[in-house]
Amino acid sequence: MVERSRGEDGAGGAWIEAFLEMMAAERAAAANTLTAYAGDLADAQGHVRASGRDLAGASDSDIEAYFQNLGARGLSAATAARRRAAVRQFYRFAVGEGWRRDDPSRRVTAARKVRPLPNVLTREEVERLIVAANAKDGADGARLAAIVELIYASGMRVSEVTALPLAALTPDPGHLIIKGKGGKERLVPINHAAREAVKTYLGHRKAFLPRGAKDNPWLFPSRGRTGRLTTRRFAQLLDDAAAAAGLDAARVSPHVLRHAFATHLLEGGADLRVVQTLLGHSDIATTQIYTHVAQDHLREVVETLHPLSRGRRP
Repeated sequence: MVERSRGEDGAGGAWIEAFLEMMAAERAAAANTLTAYAGDLADAQGHVRASGRDLAGASDSDIEAYFQNLGARGLSAATAARRRAAVRQFYRFAVGEGWRRDDPSRRVTAARKVRPLPNVLTREEVERLIVAANAKDGADGARLAAIVELIYASGMRVSEVTALPLAALTPDPGHLIIKGKGGKERLVPINHAAREAVKTYLGHRKAFLPRGAKDNPWLFPSRGRTGRLTTRRFAQLLDDAAAAAGLDAARVSPHVLRHAFATHLLEGGADLRVVQTLLGHSDIATTQIYTHVAQDHLREVVETLHPLSRGRRP
């Protein structure tokens, strides 16, 4: 039953606004996260309004119909799961605030999301990508090689790399303290190859400064509106490098380099908890997906090289 002391059914919009304020203030949700929540809840609000109510006054059957509609629309499993999660969190908040006595999403069983295995490049393919980046002429090649090396060496998200201030790498550090999702800080390693690539790039950095600017606070500046290299632009540059390396560009993305970092660490015997910390995952279940990829590699090594494997017995 809906608690009416907060007003009539039209309160849904105000509730959504209060929920987003809570996420920003109490959970330090990033701007992109807040935008996603706002869009997901607006989608649910629009669907429920067709029944003459809104999220504040929605019934169990309204929410069940909305969840079923997500699947009927042909949305990706990831998008549908995210929208269901947003609605569930919204109602937990509403109940916690005393605005509702019940949670209409609680009894609705969501389809189990199947997490796909990440696409991962081999070590040899990453080397080809780095060589192709370095082969580009002058400043463009130096910048691309520096970013590829940084992501592969540290597992940083491309958004974290493009947001690095110049001061972060000027002293040639062996590690960085970066701020990731939700404003959480973590320590990431910077190996010798990545530091050398950044040193080479710094000799070309002025070529990317905005016109008329004497300096710029970002490690990777740009003449664009933001004043720094965007993740979209880097993805385009990476596509060009993939083509030059003879790789399928559809298999190469900034996030795939992060996957390669994690998988190659596990293949080398790294502890799963260490990889979780380096990636900045709050839940180790997110990191465990890489163990399946690493296990496939290890199984192949055993089957190919072990003297007792089938077809290799003397």
